[in-house]
Amino acid sequence: MNPEWRARYELAVEAAQQAGRLALSYFDGDLNVELKPDLSPVTIADREAETFLRTQLIGAFPNDGFLGEEFGDTPGSSGFRWIIDPIDGTRNFVRGIPIWGTLVGLEYKGEQIAGVADAPALRLTYRAQRGEGAYRGSRRIRVSDCTDLGKAQIFYSSLAWFVKAGCLDTFLDLAVQTHRQRGFGDFYGFVLVAQGSGELMIEQGVHAWDVAAIKVIVEEAGGRFSNWDGSSDICRPDVLVSNGKLHDIALRILGRARGLKDVENR
Repeated sequence: MNPEWRARYELAVEAAQQAGRLALSYFDGDLNVELKPDLSPVTIADREAETFLRTQLIGAFPNDGFLGEEFGDTPGSSGFRWIIDPIDGTRNFVRGIPIWGTLVGLEYKGEQIAGVADAPALRLTYRAQRGEGAYRGSRRIRVSDCTDLGKAQIFYSSLAWFVKAGCLDTFLDLAVQTHRQRGFGDFYGFVLVAQGSGELMIEQGVHAWDVAAIKVIVEEAGGRFSNWDGSSDICRPDVLVSNGKLHDIALRILGRARGLKDVENR
């Protein structure tokens, strides 16, 4: 076990849970909701949770880089970079819906090596370190063994993102071939695939901070993460996650989408 990875991973779990509890203290209360220039919502909870994470993580490892949704990118010199979403699912958060989470991803020389998704309102913590498996709390999780698209369950965030990207018909072509379709969006759809509660999660309009932590959790659970063309770039807006067994057939269907628009305002 690489001690540098282990020390950061253990801190990531602790810091994500603490930041999640901080955000939870504001949840379902009287919040002032602002709109950022891209028209996405932000609250004091987002900003305080990210500030807390930056203080804890960079305080412990001052030479690491840090990318957060609210306050941007700070380069480092160690080869490590933290990629943070203090509240993934702010639209849920501000409407009193408990499906939101604090995401802490860790990257080393461009490779995602650890991830934590803490969902304090659900009292769940998902976590993974490269080569060590994926866990929900202390329980190891695995993707499903489903190999039949017609028996699969697919998750997504909102049809609006597919409309904005100009690929609604492609998404529907895939979705109608599955057994069930559920709009469990943001981090939650991804971790549901990781724990075997569904087979596919498909997204448009994501950013690096939305998926950096998720990628490791899914892959360590035995699943696959890619863009719609089969590449694996966390900075791309198009993402497909699967149990691995249905990935190629989903990619073939999604491959019919061409000229995807860059989706903003997430």
